[in-house]
Amino acid sequence: QVQLQESGPGLVKPSQTLSLTCTVSGGSITTNYYYWGWIRQPPGKGLEWMGAIAVSGNTKYSPSLKSRTSISRDTSKNQFTLQLSSVTPEDTAVYFCARSREGDLYEYDYWGQGTQVTVSS
Repeated sequence: QVQLQESGPGLVKPSQTLSLTCTVSGGSITTNYYYWGWIRQPPGKGLEWMGAIAVSGNTKYSPSLKSRTSISRDTSKNQFTLQLSSVTPEDTAVYFCARSREGDLYEYDYWGQGTQVTVSS
């Protein structure tokens, strides 16, 4: 069974870059036809899809976050990474990494437990 685990700092200062890594076990991030994505949930709000990386290495981003978001991967470590630049307190959220349903960019069936990131000076 696929398992995902987020890791990274829990506190980031405004204007800095948030960087999180998702380590995948029980499955390869190069397996067709899945997307590996990042989703976040700000306090008191719903889930927000941020972006994903495909098996090909191509990336897709939410239009509202595209200018600040970068997703990459390290296939040798079976990991993929989120970078969100120029963060503000509005980026405070629980961040999840997840694997999509086969061929579906926006539906995810395997999730990490989530990691709290707070943006504060």
